Amino acid sequence: MIAQTLSIPQFFEAGMLICFGISWPMSIFKSLRTRHVAGKSLAFMVLVLIGYLSGMTAKFVAASIDNQWPQAVTILYILNGLFVMIDITLYFKYRPKPVGNL
Repeated sequence: MIAQTLSIPQFFEAGMLICFGISWPMSIFKSLRTRHVAGKSLAFMVLVLIGYLSGMTAKFVAASIDNQWPQAVTILYILNGLFVMIDITLYFKYRPKPVGNL
């Protein structure tokens, strides 16, 4: 059904977003399960989020110019962006707290 509405470039773009997107729920689950964020990079997650926001913006601008609805793959950009925001939130919740000098 959705595959019939996607062009070939959109199909491969969706494949890329699905492959990248699989890692975020796994990362979120691990943080929730272990309550640790060791090995996670805030800078990396912020850059990835900026990338997804840029992709979403491009889809919305293109849709506006064409006076059409955004492409179906826009949903994947939004979903992945939400996952990254959740992971960033968990980073701040579970990051090691600095120990004060006594």
